[in-house]
Amino acid sequence: MTKEWDAEAYHRLSNPQFGWGEGVIARLSLRGDETVLDAGCGTGRLTEKLLERLPGGRVVAVDASSQMIAAARQNLARFGDRVEFLERDLLDLGLDAAVDIVFSTATLHWVLDHPRLFAGFHRALVPGGRLHAQCGGGPNLRGLMERVHIVMTKPPFDGYFLDYADPWEFADASTTAARLQAAGFVDVETNLVAAPTHYDDERIYSDFIEKAVLRLQVERLPEALRPKFLAEIVARVPRPLVLDYWRLNLSGRKILTGGPS
Repeated sequence: MTKEWDAEAYHRLSNPQFGWGEGVIARLSLRGDETVLDAGCGTGRLTEKLLERLPGGRVVAVDASSQMIAAARQNLARFGDRVEFLERDLLDLGLDAAVDIVFSTATLHWVLDHPRLFAGFHRALVPGGRLHAQCGGGPNLRGLMERVHIVMTKPPFDGYFLDYADPWEFADASTTAARLQAAGFVDVETNLVAAPTHYDDERIYSDFIEKAVLRLQVERLPEALRPKFLAEIVARVPRPLVLDYWRLNLSGRKILTGGPS
């Protein structure tokens, strides 16, 4: 699975993710002097909002995509050394020092091994530190993907998807709660919220699913087949155009004595 993203396109198209992320930040209780790990910082749009709420704190901005990190460096240059950038897989954080809060939105579903992911987050936190995150979960994008899977099985696309498996972990709330508790978190809270996203413009819808949802599927195809693949998917989607998003909220705390690592 390639970890690279088209950072310019994502920055331009990711208003739904940005809006959800603003809500997650608004619910995050901060003193203003914490060190926060932004797990999957992308181009830094939400990292900027975090830093504005941390006048005496700092952010460790982590992303596996070099393009995303490069864009975030540029977009967050005004914050100077209050933000540290790490191009790194979330499963192998290896931080130099523990953080007060692990924050993440629209990222964790791209990591398939959630038990290992949550154990790493637990190790990254100081005793008493908190995880506060949101990602796709439950029936997220099920309606869209039913149509995508149909198109994948039809010529001339079928030969490119013989070994295909969906690249996400859309876990439900109860499974996620159990995994967080197994990783050592207490005061665990999880819930699923429907977040349908409407599009009036077919071109923007197609551009969005290509760059933000189906990038790995599209990359399997030769350039010449990609427009036809996307057109056949869009043609199967009912009108009005809606992406059937579901957001999984998850939080927990590392006990003050440290707990299991």
